[in-house]
Amino acid sequence: MARKDRTAEAAEEKAREKWMARFQVRLAMQPGVDRTVVLQTVKEVTTHCADTGENPQTAYGDPDAHAVRTAERLVPADVAARAKRHGAAVDTLGSALKRARDITGL
Repeated sequence: MARKDRTAEAAEEKAREKWMARFQVRLAMQPGVDRTVVLQTVKEVTTHCADTGENPQTAYGDPDAHAVRTAERLVPADVAARAKRHGAAVDTLGSALKRARDITGL
């Protein structure tokens, strides 16, 4: 019986870790999100789950959707918009450089 309990606990812990890892990556990818926002939110989720005994999937749902909601809540709209514009400019420059390398054969 104890072995099944440990197996179930290990599976639950692995699911929690997987949820947290995906959430952190998705949150970090949101425009305007910096390290401080990620650390603050991870602390909030971890504290909530420790206090309530809930797993993050039950408490917050899909990690991708929670990352989007969190970014919308914590990142000012103007900062997110500026980050999107900056990201688009960097992507455009990267594409232009790649085409130039392809043309020149470098």
